Amino acid sequence: MIQTVRKRDGRIVGYNEEKIKAAIRKAMLTTELGEDEALIQRIADHVGMRGREQMTVEEIQDQVELELMKSPRKEVAKKYIAYRDQRSIARRAKTRAMFLEIIEAKNTDITRENANMNADSPAGMMMKFASESTKPFVDDYLLSPATREAVKGNYLHIHDKDYYPTKSLTCVQHPLDHILENGFMAGHGESRPAKRIETASVIACISLETCQNEMHGGQAIPAFDFYMAPYVRLSYKEEVKYIEQMTGQDLQELYDAPIEDYVVRPLDGLSGVERAKQHAINRTVGRVHQAMEAFIHNMNTIHSRGGNQVVFSSINYGTDTSAEGRCVIRELLECTYQGVGGGATAIFPIQIWKKKRGVSYLPSDPNYDLYCLACKVTARRFFPNFVNLDATYNQHELWRADDPKRYEYELATMGCRTRVFENRFGPKTSVGRGNLSFSTINIVRLAIECRGIENKEERINAFFAKLDHMLEVTAHQLHERYKFQKTAYVKQFQLLMSRLWIGAEHLKEDDTIESVINQGTLGIGFIGLAECLIALVGKHHGESAEAQELGLRIVRYMRDRVNDFAEKYQHNYSVLATPAEGLAGRFTRMDKKKFGIIPGVTDKDYYTNSNHVPVYYHCSPRHKAEVEGPYHELTRGGHIFYVEIDGDATHNPEAIMNIVDLMDQYNIGYGSVNHNRNRCMNCGYEDATEGLDVCPRCGSTHIDTLQRITGYLVGTTERWNSGKLAELKDRVVHR
Repeated sequence: MIQTVRKRDGRIVGYNEEKIKAAIRKAMLTTELGEDEALIQRIADHVGMRGREQMTVEEIQDQVELELMKSPRKEVAKKYIAYRDQRSIARRAKTRAMFLEIIEAKNTDITRENANMNADSPAGMMMKFASESTKPFVDDYLLSPATREAVKGNYLHIHDKDYYPTKSLTCVQHPLDHILENGFMAGHGESRPAKRIETASVIACISLETCQNEMHGGQAIPAFDFYMAPYVRLSYKEEVKYIEQMTGQDLQELYDAPIEDYVVRPLDGLSGVERAKQHAINRTVGRVHQAMEAFIHNMNTIHSRGGNQVVFSSINYGTDTSAEGRCVIRELLECTYQGVGGGATAIFPIQIWKKKRGVSYLPSDPNYDLYCLACKVTARRFFPNFVNLDATYNQHELWRADDPKRYEYELATMGCRTRVFENRFGPKTSVGRGNLSFSTINIVRLAIECRGIENKEERINAFFAKLDHMLEVTAHQLHERYKFQKTAYVKQFQLLMSRLWIGAEHLKEDDTIESVINQGTLGIGFIGLAECLIALVGKHHGESAEAQELGLRIVRYMRDRVNDFAEKYQHNYSVLATPAEGLAGRFTRMDKKKFGIIPGVTDKDYYTNSNHVPVYYHCSPRHKAEVEGPYHELTRGGHIFYVEIDGDATHNPEAIMNIVDLMDQYNIGYGSVNHNRNRCMNCGYEDATEGLDVCPRCGSTHIDTLQRITGYLVGTTERWNSGKLAELKDRVVHR
């Protein structure tokens, strides 16, 4: 006798004979004789009584067919078989339509889910075919029923779900010194230790590109200036030795001679050792410049993930005050300012300036001149972004100005916003660590479901009850994914688990990664705080003190519960201000379909990213900083502060410095500045002319806007999905 049924998605449900009877009845109604209730009941009884305790849907339907074929109503059996075929075709039709969109390179939200990925190329198409085919497998076989229902109900989004079966981790901050000093082996090749700046630059690229193929998120270097600095000195020594060979002089005294700064100066008036020293410095600066130029060029042209995506890369720098470190920073910034190719803005790596009082921010700081240059470069090229090491939650008690490895105690971030610093299971550092996985809660939907409660206090209490339930579901889902990830073997991540991940150097090829990955973080994200507040109290946090108070209460509650989960599950849980891209429109689209147009909530094609003030809201940069600043301490899984400035910022680096000052004043952890930049898609010409229609260089009318999407730049908005394009259209300048 049948007791339970295994559905096509893997779920086990109780047996319900009414579903069998309804299907037979539908088939009978399409025949001349119509329905026969006695026969329907007899067939249902036979199938139910003669079946095994648990059967699949397909097995039950097969039995119904056999019973109909044995009955006097064989014409019903034919209709029933045809009905089954139609249902099967209908189930496949959705997949077929989706695949055709990919095949025909249509500009849809499926093919534009990630603006950094070219889904129109053959490799990109293969990636999308694999991605869309894998997601249903994850839903059916790897998610718990509670998680599956939360995803289906539009309450929860599991990021990089298509990578779930691979057991890959999200991202990592590369301890590049390990590779530069020791070399590495990955896959089909190996690299020797670096001996000069050019080699160090290339190995940095290879490290980022190789690891991108082992992970589903981004790659970052936490202290690019510190890591590259030793190879500036080695290159300088090579130049001195070359001069020795050319002149026959003994210049050993110059090998380790103090150098105040690597600055190109004319040789006129210099002689002897001083002339040789300056000549070596000049040539070294040229080599560093070329190495940095090559690094940027490679990071914008080397493809990963089967050839459909450049490496999603970030580099942090700004606090190495040595002459060699300063040389790396200066030449990197100069190359960035000049642009790549015909002068185009480099999309990658995302560059992040480490702002720290006493080092790289105040006029009296040793790297203040480079900070000014960084602001000049940002004013033209969008990068670098700025991470605030002076924020109270970004400081480390072990940091010392005279420590040559002080970068181990400096926060480094990923370009989009991911932050990894605190650690329950090892050293507090960003180096050699990253995010394991993250999932995002649709807090807007939770608020919408409470709108019918007239009493405000009861409405808000009902929201918190729903939020608490979803936090529980999300924390457990991340724990389940962690348990799946930890079963991976070291040999599956040949670079990540040999040279990069903290503690992995002690592992053997056939070991699992279980003993080390708990150093990483699990992120619980949220989206649409602004719309959530409008649904609950009628206004968002940028326009109402009451809404701001409630917004902070919501995110603080999330932070407190995440700390509870860290104790319960023994993981590094954190709250993430989600960098939503495709998700920003997906959540909204589904909520709009269910609840209709709700003014201020579902009346646009996107939800506002995380805790940001809505992009359409007119306010000053200071007001935006006042509102968003307090959320950064609560969202230690990652956050970012944006300001949109008006006009051509190229000659206005002071505007950038003013924004960094706001970050300093309002304890903001990470921020960036957006401004207008046109790009000719034919020749690469760029300028900031408002309303540019025709390229002054080549006459093309194919003009696009270079813009930031969720922390990183995209060379063309043609790869943006509909939700993000709608958000871009609504963005206003902050004055």
